[in-house]
Amino acid sequence: MAMSATEIETLLRESFPNADISVTGDDGVHMGARVIDESFRGKSRVAQHRAVYAAMKGRMDGANGDLHALALTTGAPD
Repeated sequence: MAMSATEIETLLRESFPNADISVTGDDGVHMGARVIDESFRGKSRVAQHRAVYAAMKGRMDGANGDLHALALTTGAPD
């Protein structure tokens, strides 16, 4: 039940089509993502992270999720 960086980026791209997205990690269970998107402007970091987790469409939910951890860096473009 692991996810590739490509799968994660595809899910994120559905919700953030114009974002600067990069996904790191290679074990498929503990990954990292950097998502820079205009929709984050003025939102708290918590709200930004919630939006990213929502974009994962349940793939991180509970013990049966495909992805255990996703370290996030989010923000609006400079």
